[in-house]
Amino acid sequence: MNKIDQALWKLLGVLYKPHPWHGVSPGSEAPSVLQCFVEVVPADTVKYEIDKVTGYLRLDRPQKYSSICPALYGFVPQTLCQDRVAQFSSERTGRQLEGDGDPLDICILTDRPIHHGNLLVDCIPIGGLRMVDQNEADDKIVAVLKNDASYGSLLDIRQVAGPILDRLRHYFISYKQSPDSDLPTCEITHVYGREEAHEVIMRSLADYHERFGSIEEMLSEALEATR
Repeated sequence: MNKIDQALWKLLGVLYKPHPWHGVSPGSEAPSVLQCFVEVVPADTVKYEIDKVTGYLRLDRPQKYSSICPALYGFVPQTLCQDRVAQFSSERTGRQLEGDGDPLDICILTDRPIHHGNLLVDCIPIGGLRMVDQNEADDKIVAVLKNDASYGSLLDIRQVAGPILDRLRHYFISYKQSPDSDLPTCEITHVYGREEAHEVIMRSLADYHERFGSIEEMLSEALEATR
């Protein structure tokens, strides 16, 4: 990128709010430390979700049932659950799965009450839930808020208290399930540790780069098209 392009890129960053999925970095220390975008907090009784076109936080739907998300919930910027993530999940489950085509989901544990989403947080991945939703790989990375008093020292999901982990697992298994249905729509096949979480994150970053390229590459292509 030449000096003119760099100057324009800097100007765009000042004038316009970056898109949370495409314009925000996952952090220079990924996958060990991540900068993530939080959509939903435990107090929310509606489901918020990033609008992929505009980058605004959209009210997706009221929570149908009584389940409330027990942790901060959002996604890792510049990630995509596509072929590489699906392949890894397929290998671990012995099934032929597809990626869900969304950014990689993340749950962030903290003892601090945070009252609204639509914010960036720094967190440390410690494991994940291998979730399958209608034959799609829909992993949920589990992380701790960086420097959190209660959770910040945890290094692996095995150190999380059983009842806390059970709440997370129960939420994702049941949050879409009708009270008249005996069969869950989602399944958690494995709870995995930090090393596998890092592998899933790196695969999702690679899936994103293959689909979208880097921000610098997208900007360069746009500038070339105008010349």
